[in-house]
Amino acid sequence: MDTYDPPRPKALPIDLCAAIDAAVNAAHAGAAVLQSYAHHRADLVIDRKARNDLVSQADREAEAVIIEELRARAPGFAIVAEETGGQADGAATWYIDPLDGTTNFLHDIPHYAVSIALVARAGAQVSAQQALAEDTPVVGVIYDPNREELFTAAHGLGAWLNGRRIAVSRTPSIDDAVLATGFPFRDFSFAGQYMPMLHDAINRSRGVRRMGAAALDLAWTACGRYDGYWEMGLAPWDVAAGAVIVREAGGVCWDMHRQDPWPIGGRLVAGNPRVGQALYDMVAPHLRK
Repeated sequence: MDTYDPPRPKALPIDLCAAIDAAVNAAHAGAAVLQSYAHHRADLVIDRKARNDLVSQADREAEAVIIEELRARAPGFAIVAEETGGQADGAATWYIDPLDGTTNFLHDIPHYAVSIALVARAGAQVSAQQALAEDTPVVGVIYDPNREELFTAAHGLGAWLNGRRIAVSRTPSIDDAVLATGFPFRDFSFAGQYMPMLHDAINRSRGVRRMGAAALDLAWTACGRYDGYWEMGLAPWDVAAGAVIVREAGGVCWDMHRQDPWPIGGRLVAGNPRVGQALYDMVAPHLRK
């Protein structure tokens, strides 16, 4: 006798608008914690995780507030956070950096940000018509509390700065480009690959900047302040939000080895399409397999 197997309910698409709203609220809440410590940095308890890898109670408290907000407003997603860890799971996972630019923050350099992203797994529905072919950052929020600049993006919906649509630069070549980068600062194992890249960039571009906050480097690339950006030795939470913001602003953001669908391994090249490709062509010969 045949048994009846009822059809399984189809998973609903991820509500990107609700997710971005939750991330914006969480970013503001986390930034409020950071700024409450901004004028009392001498009183911060600072721990050293590794050489040049610092964490303070500002990082930890901001992360706790962000997680609380996300769990309240967007339950059901896994969480991977810089200080408390976690594992990707289910249809989508939040990636949280509560304070990108910790060294800047601790030295009273007003260039740091909160970075929050939602990364959806391959097969996840982001609309009634579209399932993702590969793992993809689908929501990105980067908030700079010093300039009060809020960068946001959602997959297929564009990128925005304080509610104004943004786009990558139109600079046609690397010769006319201002590039951003990050120097090796805690993991020096790739310095031999990186230094020739920096040498080439200095000699070929209009200028190279190193500001010390990867999330803002990506956000500034998305809005055209930088034409291209490359860095090595980052973490997934450093780059997840910036990846979707750059892409939705019309740019490219690639894993430096062109193996992963987004730069989860922390080595990336980003920029407007022309400069991004030229930058990739410049750094690729120096990469070890």
